[in-house]
Amino acid sequence: MRFADIQGNEGVKRALAGMVDAGKIPHAILFHEDDGCGAVPMCVAFLQYLFCQRRGDSDSCGECPACNKIGKLIHPDVHFVYPVTGGSLIPSSAKPTALSYVKQWRELVLGNPYFTERDLNEALGIEGKSSLISVAEAREILGRLSFHSLEGGWRAVVVYLPEKMNADAANRLLKSIEEPPERTLFLLVTHAPEKVLPTISSRCQHIRLVPVRRPGAKAGEEEAEERELTTALLSAILSRDLMTALETGEAVAALPSRERIKSWIRYMSRTLRNIFLSQQGLSALLSVAEEEELDLQRFAKGLKRSYVRMTLPLLDRSMMLIDRNVNAKIVLCDLVNKMFVI
Repeated sequence: MRFADIQGNEGVKRALAGMVDAGKIPHAILFHEDDGCGAVPMCVAFLQYLFCQRRGDSDSCGECPACNKIGKLIHPDVHFVYPVTGGSLIPSSAKPTALSYVKQWRELVLGNPYFTERDLNEALGIEGKSSLISVAEAREILGRLSFHSLEGGWRAVVVYLPEKMNADAANRLLKSIEEPPERTLFLLVTHAPEKVLPTISSRCQHIRLVPVRRPGAKAGEEEAEERELTTALLSAILSRDLMTALETGEAVAALPSRERIKSWIRYMSRTLRNIFLSQQGLSALLSVAEEEELDLQRFAKGLKRSYVRMTLPLLDRSMMLIDRNVNAKIVLCDLVNKMFVI
């Protein structure tokens, strides 16, 4: 994948190419994206430019052996880490790591580079379960990095959703991220930088990707329903209409699956972050439809500036409870009640 294949974020692409051209590459970069907005293909394009044997015009050639291997996600010196758990595609007795699902990962990224977290869970057959990056994963990565580069050049580790590392895994990787072996690069992709372990986040250069609509993506029925429920709930909170707010919470709880409920929670979280950007005068970082922007401006004006900071932890807790199979009506009723009284 070349930079030319990626939609938007031209400034980021120029900056990444400039790092390579100047020989000033940070040892760790944390990419912050909205779910499904292209950070993984951006990482692949960056690595392809770094490894390319015939780069030029601020892009990789796309044809040399290194480009071919990275483009197919099979380069032996590029390792991918992502949250997993036991699923239907591996033996129940296995302790899963990213390598357990490497075939499914490659098929997903190559077939749909702008995949979402939900798409990943479905591709790995772990929908409905809570996934994480475990200490076994950290041990495996450290073991690979203990050997020399197989092709004599750079090595890279791409970590998708580092906020899902458990404490032991994060602490094991911390030293390597802080002081990696020579010519070793860590690229991390997060949807929630505030949840990344601070000691890891502080060792990374942060790059925010401006949200873009995924190529060929349309606001389908599910996304439209999530938006309608989110708008209804926030409107009820603004108008101090508790009954409507509770009824909206019941409608969310009545969605046909726990994955759909979790998808709504993620949508609400993204909306609140966009509201925060609007409140901070950073609307240029938004990439939403005109009618959505009007709603965001209305919510940003009506909600107090501390609202987003106080509400996001409530959504995180609700996600955790849904993962643990707590009754959805109880979880959503409690969430709406707390969001209303903040």
